[in-house]
Amino acid sequence: MNQYETVFILTPVLSDVQMKEAVDKFKDILIAEGAEIVNEENWGLKKLAYPIQKKSTGFYQLIEFNAAPTVVDKLEINFRRDERVIRFLTFKQDKYAAEYAAKRRSLKSAKKED
Repeated sequence: MNQYETVFILTPVLSDVQMKEAVDKFKDILIAEGAEIVNEENWGLKKLAYPIQKKSTGFYQLIEFNAAPTVVDKLEINFRRDERVIRFLTFKQDKYAAEYAAKRRSLKSAKKED
């Protein structure tokens, strides 16, 4: 099992309910394939660096998970098929990226407790 991190951008014309449905769809795909979701973050509506499909903003979502390499292929196929996804990026974390992500999660949880 490898550690992966995926960030995807959803089209800004979605309602909150539709956005949550899309995120849940991708999480369900990961769980169905046997992946373990480590962390999930909703970064909200952000401005894009350049227009994509004539849109200047998008809903950003981050999911960190542990899975076999074949799971990433199935996830990315579903990203490509879904019209709500503007862009996506999935990468395998090396040991340094995994340590950084764990440190970032612990700092974030410490801030929530304060």
